[in-house]
This record gives sequence, structure tokens and C-alpha cells, in this order.
Amino acid sequence: MKKLLAVLLVAVMVLGFVACGEPTTNPDETTAAPDDTTGGGETPVEDPDAGKPAAEVYNQEIDQAAYNQESWDLYNANLKDSYELYTKALEAETVAERFALFALSEGKLIGSGMMLPTTTQGGNYAIGRIAPRTSTTTLWGSDEARLYKTIVVDSELPILPAERAEMIDKWNELKGTGTYEAWVKEYLTGKGYTIKDSYSTTFTADPQTWDALATYRAADTDYLVHTYDQLLEYDIENVQQPALAVSYEVSEDGLTYTFKIREGAVWVDSQGRKVADVKADDWVAGFQHLLDAKGGLEGLVAGDAFTIKGAPEYLAGEVDFSEVGVKATDEYTLVYTLAEPCMYFTTMFGYNPFAPLCRDYYTSQGGKFGAEFDSSAEDYLYGSDPDHIAYCGPYLISNFTSKNTITYTANESYWNKDGVNIKTLTFKFNDGTDELKNYNDMKNRVIDATGLNASAIEAAKKDGWFDEYKYITDTNATSFIGFVNINRKAYANSNDPSVAVSTLTKGEADFANTALQNVHIRRALLASVDRAAYNAESVGEELKLTSLRNSYVPGNFVSIPEDVTVEINGTATEFKAGTYYGEIMQAQLDADGVKFTVWDKEKNTGDGYDGFYDPEYAKSELAAAQADGIAVSKDNPIKIEWPYYSDSSANTKMSNAVKQSVEAASDGLIQIVLVDCTSRANYLWAAYYPDYGYGMNAQFQAMSGWGPDYGDPQTYLATVLPDITGGMIKACGIF
Repeated sequence: MKKLLAVLLVAVMVLGFVACGEPTTNPDETTAAPDDTTGGGETPVEDPDAGKPAAEVYNQEIDQAAYNQESWDLYNANLKDSYELYTKALEAETVAERFALFALSEGKLIGSGMMLPTTTQGGNYAIGRIAPRTSTTTLWGSDEARLYKTIVVDSELPILPAERAEMIDKWNELKGTGTYEAWVKEYLTGKGYTIKDSYSTTFTADPQTWDALATYRAADTDYLVHTYDQLLEYDIENVQQPALAVSYEVSEDGLTYTFKIREGAVWVDSQGRKVADVKADDWVAGFQHLLDAKGGLEGLVAGDAFTIKGAPEYLAGEVDFSEVGVKATDEYTLVYTLAEPCMYFTTMFGYNPFAPLCRDYYTSQGGKFGAEFDSSAEDYLYGSDPDHIAYCGPYLISNFTSKNTITYTANESYWNKDGVNIKTLTFKFNDGTDELKNYNDMKNRVIDATGLNASAIEAAKKDGWFDEYKYITDTNATSFIGFVNINRKAYANSNDPSVAVSTLTKGEADFANTALQNVHIRRALLASVDRAAYNAESVGEELKLTSLRNSYVPGNFVSIPEDVTVEINGTATEFKAGTYYGEIMQAQLDADGVKFTVWDKEKNTGDGYDGFYDPEYAKSELAAAQADGIAVSKDNPIKIEWPYYSDSSANTKMSNAVKQSVEAASDGLIQIVLVDCTSRANYLWAAYYPDYGYGMNAQFQAMSGWGPDYGDPQTYLATVLPDITGGMIKACGIF
């Protein structure tokens, strides 16, 4: 449960977006699963409204109770097996059994055809003036977005690839010693470079809030993380270090964590004026505000991943906050009490659910706690803009101009100001309309680094910069995903019904909904997408396979620490110690006869190849759907709408690649209808910003992804649990 990532539409960038998901209740408590789990059936023979525009017939007025029941029914029909394996994993007695059962759960999830892994972050060509490994590469949390330690050279030309390689080799050698930063500075100056104290990069969407505890979207958190410090933070060598906590102790039963808070740290306003000392109570206030705000983060601390004592009961209105296990026992002692031991609890501290909140400043901006909390109140100003938050991190926001610039300047009251390498941090807006903007801005020293999209690669080759300065970026644990909406309700954007309006008739929309509730149609759709061709339009033909991902949890994210035997469809199956998660996931798919390849045993990886695209398999699944009663034919194709951003040439070409491959592989039985969203904001409102499934204005889209919060597969899989707390399940049109 971490970061809800928005797919970048501009030239491939060095940095990405992210946010958090949540847990759920047992679907069996609400409704039993139907006997028929394939979906199916035909469209009504006669419907007087069939020829009317879907956008005219359907609207945003939702009967919430009926919608919730419908969501439960569809979840049970399509994901019940996956959910049952997930719950068994939570009850596992060993780590090996837990990981294996999670892998089987994801095998069922992938086999459902409701989500299509696309790519990961990285694996693209880039050029730049940033020294490698000078921000953390830890796979979870938001610490990778902290840039104050970044080392940037003041140079007309980018850093040479050979020099980058030498620095990475040294990082591998020095990792954990605390000496890499000093070595890099000495190395670069020895090579004749001058190190500067400013860093400029890009952003592609304005933050929707400046309240770090009320959002789970990376489009917010990546910019807020510079304004506050955490208790503990990962350094550039990926070692967790004290930040606003100087030490901590864990009780013998693993339930109580006691932190000593750093004395002398202060809160300031946007002008740098002191408003309060940092105290243990700031985390108590922050945690209550987190639960009050219900911004999507509460599931991380009060759900299946682990639970702070009393948090679920407080959310349910059953107890007062005094019963919640976050206490300040004195001014500088903070105590967390867990409901049960959690081996990865402290790894979560790099993510914003554990951000502090200055209580006095918050209340001065109209903030209230508990039943009195009301973010819509006229006097509630907290988080409305950068001038209405308090700061305890390395930077103050000195300028925010919407869709233009975000500028951070060094916080002179920051407790670790002598450790800040970048004194001025600038984000410059890029809406993606000019594919060469990032490349040209990097050449002209407007920004300090950029990834290279297909157009930029060609430009760099003409300039002679490609062969001289290009390198391939590291891939990471972020997984971008395409989602199939099995219950579409919106046929125009929820924020503005005049944009991204569907061109389908009601009859076409109803048929698409019926068809997409059939597992064979969904598998046929996914097997028809040439993801390599899709990715080539972003990163270029040469690297089109490098960043392809074939699962939600990366196949090598974890391996089992000891031999384990689990049942696969009733058959006891043994996996040896060291077996990767992806291999176990593949075993479930094979047992189910699903011809998707999420793990290549010979290559020992789940990345770098297309394990889904298979036109022959698509045709066989279409035939199975027809046998189920889905009346798809060339005279009656399934029309599936895919939103795209027409001002972005790259996104337009990627969307057309999907359309061409699907229609070719399905012999035209599935047709992709491209819906022009006209602007980046409208594009994101189609299927990224909506909070509920009924707001998802697409039948198929690939706008977002997820990055992990901690080192356990649950950090991904909890996002597709039922109810609105699943975080990502809404992209499938349910909850």
C-alpha cells in the first residue's frame, strides 16, 4: 500500500509519481459468490434506448447501496479465489508459507484478466548532470523523493557514462559505510567538475492538497516530502538512519515501540518564522488527523497489513482517540502500540502516514479533531496552499505557480541544515505537449537531467549526444498496470461532464459491460495488447522490452526462506528454499491453464519480456467466450473505450499502438475506441483522480501504478481487496 502512481505522459523522466491503498472486510459477510464465475449472457434483444448515447442515458447519480451490492457480487464472481488465498496468507505460521500463498493469490488475480501489468519505472535511456545513487534507491516509502542530498554538477555537458559506472561500482563497494557521499564529491571535483547547490527537474501535475496526511497520491506526496522530516529516513546508501527520532526501543513482545524525539528541532511557517518546537505530541496529532481526514492512508495503519492498537475502532466511531496506541508520554517520548507484532513496522516510516503535524499551527488554520473535523468548513485553511502548512523539513516552498513552477529554498531553521547539498530545488511544469521539451531544457541547462523518449533519442543522435552521454536507468519495484473496468458507470468525466464524453451508444456500452464481465473476454483482451510496441513509443525500439513487467508484485521481490508445501487447486506442491515469488505465481497460472507468463525460469526473472501478448491465445479465449454465450462477432464487435491525451504525441502513439494490436490480434472482434481527453487534467480525471469505481470513465486504461511501502507482497496485494479501502480495485469499476 504505497503510492498511487500516475503514468508520466511527457518524455520519460528520472522521477515518477506515487500514493497508498487500504484493507477490507470479508466479501462473504456481504453476499455469497454466484455459481457462474465467468460472467456472460447476451445484451437485451430489445431496448428502446439502445441507440441513444450512453453519456445521455447514464449519469453520475448512483444508488450507493445498490452499487455497493453490485460491487460485492462482481468481486465475489471474479476474485473470490484470490481473496481466499490472500486471507490464508495472513494466517500463515511461517514467512515461507505467507509468501507462497500471496504468490498463489496473485496467480488467481492475474488469471482473472482484470489487470494487465505494463512496465516498471526506469529501464530507459537518460542523460544528465546528477551523480548516481545520491538519493536513496530503497524500494519502498517516499524517501526516494527526498532530494536534499542529491549531488549535481555545474557543467555544460552531462556526466559521462563511464564516470557514472565508476560511481555505481564504488556505491556497491561503500554501501553501508556512510562514506559514499564524501567520495562522490571528491571524485567529481577530481574529474574537473564543479558541484552546485541547486537542482532543477520537472513536474506534470499540480498537487491537489498540501496536507501530507490527507493524500495517498504521489502527485501530492512527492512534493510534500520536502517540507517535513520523519522519525527515521533511508540515506543514500539505503541504510535507515535517525531523523527526528534519535533512538528507539522495541518491547520483548514486539508490540511497543518507544522513540526519543530530537530536541532542538522546530516548526516554522512558510516565511521561516518559528511557530513551535517539534515534540512527541506532533506524531499523536498527526496520527489522529490521518484517521480523521480519511485521505486513503488509513488502511496502511488500521487494516490487514498491520494495525496500530485501537485505530480500526476509532475509524468505526467505537472508541475515543485516547484508546488509540499512539501516545506522547512526555515532551520527547513517543510510544506506538501495535495490535500484533509486525516485523516491517519501522520500514513504513519513510511514508507519509507517519508524518508529524504541529497541533497548534493546525488548529490556528481552522483544523479540528475527531467528530468536529470538517475539511469543508469555511475557516478550514490547513493544506490549502503552501502558506497554510508548517514546516520542519529541509525546505520551505518559496514559490508555487500553478502549472508553472514550484520552488523550494533551504530552511535555515532545519535541524540538519549543514547536511543539505541542494539549497534551491526547482520543479518546472511540463504538460507533455512537446516531446522534446525535457531534452532541450536539459541541453540548455534549464533542468539537470531527463529520460529520453523515442523523439528525444532521435534528436540526441542528431546532436551527437546520444552515443556520448546516454545511460540506461535502473528499474525498480514500481509496477504500472492497465485495468479492465467490468462495471462502467461513467461515460463522461465526473469533475466536468462536458469532457471525455463517450461516443458509445447505450447498447454498445451495455454489451461491453456484459462482455467484460466474462473472464475469457478479458483474457483475450490482455493477450491482444502488444506491450512491446506500446512501450517502444515511450522509450524507443531498442529498449522496448527492458522495462516490461509481467506481474503486479515483481517476480523477484521476495523469495521463500525455507522449503514449503502449499496446495495448488487441491494438490500439495513443494517449493524449495530460495524459490522466487514469481515462480510460485506461475505455478498457479499453469495449474489453471492460463497462458500468461509471469516468470521466465530460464532467465530467472519476471521482467524484460512480453509474457501476455499472444494472438492465438486471444482467439482461443474469444471462442471460449462465444461458447459462454457472449454474442461477439465481426458484425457485433465489443467496443472498448480507452482515454488518451491528444496533446501528448507520445501518449497518442502509445494509445494507437494498443488500438492497432488489439484489433489485429482479435480479428476485429474487439475494437478500441480512443477517447480524446484534450488536456492532461482531463486525462487524469478520466481514471486516475476519481475516488470510487463509479467515477472511472473508461473500460480499459493504463494511467496508474503502485510502488511498495514495505518489503512484503502484501504492500501490493492489499490494494485490490474489496470495499473502497482497496485503493486500486476502484480502477476495475467496483467499490
